[in-house]
Amino acid sequence: MISSHAHILIERPVEAVFAFVAQDFFVNYRRWSPEIEHLEVFDPGPIRLGSTARQVRVDHGRRTDTTFEVIALEPLRHLAFEERDRQRYRIRYVFAPAGPVALGGGAASGRVAPHTRLDFACELKPLGLMLRPFEPLVRAAIQDGAEQAVRRIKRLME
Repeated sequence: MISSHAHILIERPVEAVFAFVAQDFFVNYRRWSPEIEHLEVFDPGPIRLGSTARQVRVDHGRRTDTTFEVIALEPLRHLAFEERDRQRYRIRYVFAPAGPVALGGGAASGRVAPHTRLDFACELKPLGLMLRPFEPLVRAAIQDGAEQAVRRIKRLME
């Protein structure tokens, strides 16, 4: 299994971060994942357990076309997807209130803001025998993608 994990603090309450990432996932996903060339949502309306979509991605010149399904959705806490056909990947977003964090001059300034810790994880099934020599490169690319995703979400939200 190849896995990556990234987390970041976002200067917004958990309700706002969850709404942007989870509730409005199909609207906003391409904003923090510019490698998405095409996204086709099969289940109109609000995202829910079992919602499915097809994505065409171009990562480092490699084009993939997969269908994924929402496998977990817990309001204000958790959202997870899994590839539908071959279950080659699983993506997970976890949201946690980080409490007020002092801004500008520290706690003495009296300026505090609610923050959210956003955790992002990606798991890929082991690569086939032909691709195994490239596993370190794939692992590095997946980790870089995870870190970029959380940074982009932060930039879009703050």
